[in-house]
Amino acid sequence: MRKSFLTAALALGLSVTALPASAETIHLFGPFKGEHGATAPIKGSASAMLDTTKNTLTYRFEDNGLTGPVTAIHLHGPAAEGEDAGVIAPINGPYQTRMTGTLNLTADQVKDVLAGKSYINLHTEKFPDGEARAQLTTELTGHKHHGNH
Repeated sequence: MRKSFLTAALALGLSVTALPASAETIHLFGPFKGEHGATAPIKGSASAMLDTTKNTLTYRFEDNGLTGPVTAIHLHGPAAEGEDAGVIAPINGPYQTRMTGTLNLTADQVKDVLAGKSYINLHTEKFPDGEARAQLTTELTGHKHHGNH
């Protein structure tokens, strides 16, 4: 009986230690703002969940008020708000005013996203360098938002 109990306890202990560490999910947000001279009244925002264990960024955004259809969407960085940066990852179409998806990132890209140095950029025919961008940040109305609340 005692041997069976010890075997079961050992098996339970091994199965618990074999579980992966729980991921920290960090919520990010950014309103779309015009850039590169765009003056159209752009509305919309981007929100995302960054999984720091899997290095994935699951995004959701909605835009309205652009000068025309979106021709390309990218996650850019590293760059502070108002600065331009190269493409981290393309967001593939078909392009719609509401989009969701998940991007795989490197550990360095995760650090840049956490530092607020990444943005979603919407490109149009009239503004091929980007008509609107949403700088992703953990700040939303002055509060930090983390997934473990």
